Amino acid sequence: MSWKRIMLTEFGGPEQLEVQTVDALPEPEGSDVRIRVLVTSAAFTDLMICKGLYPDVKDKPPFTPGYDLVGVVDATGPEATRFRPGDRVADLTTIGAYSEYVCLPEDSLTSVPEGVSEVDALGMILSAVTPFQMLHRVAKMQRGQSLLIHGAGGAVGTAMLQLARDAGITALGTDITAKHDLIRGLGATPIEADAPEAVLEEAVGDGVDAVFDPLGGESLSRSLHALKPGGKLVAFGFQNEVLGRGGSIPLDFVKLKLWDWLPNGHATAFYSIGAMRRKHPEWFREDLANLFSMLAEGRIAPVVAEVVPLEQVRDAHKRIEAGAVAGKLILRVSDP
Repeated sequence: MSWKRIMLTEFGGPEQLEVQTVDALPEPEGSDVRIRVLVTSAAFTDLMICKGLYPDVKDKPPFTPGYDLVGVVDATGPEATRFRPGDRVADLTTIGAYSEYVCLPEDSLTSVPEGVSEVDALGMILSAVTPFQMLHRVAKMQRGQSLLIHGAGGAVGTAMLQLARDAGITALGTDITAKHDLIRGLGATPIEADAPEAVLEEAVGDGVDAVFDPLGGESLSRSLHALKPGGKLVAFGFQNEVLGRGGSIPLDFVKLKLWDWLPNGHATAFYSIGAMRRKHPEWFREDLANLFSMLAEGRIAPVVAEVVPLEQVRDAHKRIEAGAVAGKLILRVSDP
């Protein structure tokens, strides 16, 4: 039986992604299970990986990208006991999800509850676990506090705004004008992306309790100044460097460490979902299960920009790089 996957032929842009046909299905060994992938996503993290700029990925091309997936168990290894064929599962793969079939350790998988669509479930894995952990595990925010997030109209940003609203936290978010109505609809105050310093200062007033910054570079200094005394800056990406807009990943790490050490009244941290999962794997399973419950209860609903076929992955990556996608861009791999 032949099947398809996307291969990154060498580090670079979307043009390095190619559709490849494979003749034989992979066979699960040990406690692995084989999954028929239903959906995956095009996320900014995938762009970083494809450009060779993601610290958590040491693999060299050719390999199959794809950071998250929801799929159906198709076959089990001889030592697998947790799942049976037909079970729906979710995982944070980091790479490998741009494929019709993939074998994964059963211990890494989380069951998808009945009544939850695979599209909505996918919206919880990377795009909602990230803000959930930054909000509750890193910044440890409380009801009545306030936050600012850059890129508020994207997949992570829209999830953060919903989580803040659910937790009783006042939210402000920067993004392009075209996404301001979306940001308002999620209960937050929109601020123009790249707004002058004076405009940002007026918007945050005396400062916010936390700023979540996926941009890096010069944005980190602006974010630090938007904090009130005792506030916390959480960086979680390096979009400016990846897009050639200045900034340096090593320098950003140094700045965050230095600012956290200096007696400036502020705290800083860098968040990586992969690093957090390696350090506290139980947190990832617990937080994803919690988000699935919130999804079933209607307390959070992923903002889905569009669902497109996996074969359109090049165009999907171009749209993500352009910053014009509102919410999460999902790649349909196979039908339920």
